[in-house]
Amino acid sequence: MTMIADFLLACGAIGAALYCFVLSRRLRRFTDLEKGVGGAVAVMSIQVDDLSRTLNVAKDEARQSASRLADLNDRAEHAQANLELLLASLHDLPQELGPTGAKSAYFVRRPAELEKA
Repeated sequence: MTMIADFLLACGAIGAALYCFVLSRRLRRFTDLEKGVGGAVAVMSIQVDDLSRTLNVAKDEARQSASRLADLNDRAEHAQANLELLLASLHDLPQELGPTGAKSAYFVRRPAELEKA
């Protein structure tokens, strides 16, 4: 009976040793930097750094673009104010020279009476 118990105890110890050996090999492959999860984590870390740099560049370009757009918008508003002033000054012209008093839509270099002479 003692011999059977010793034999079963030895088999259990050998089984546990085999289990630990297989588990250590799997764990080594799991944390391998080239093929395992360790490598995937390293690659993802590099990708996150690249993405952060790209995002910062995109933010800077967006700020510059917004600044340029604001400048162009200010210039357009200034030009609009000038055009409104010019249009308002056209209302001060005498009626016969205004756009409604024109006899022809064409530019006449010399009046017809001068051509006959």
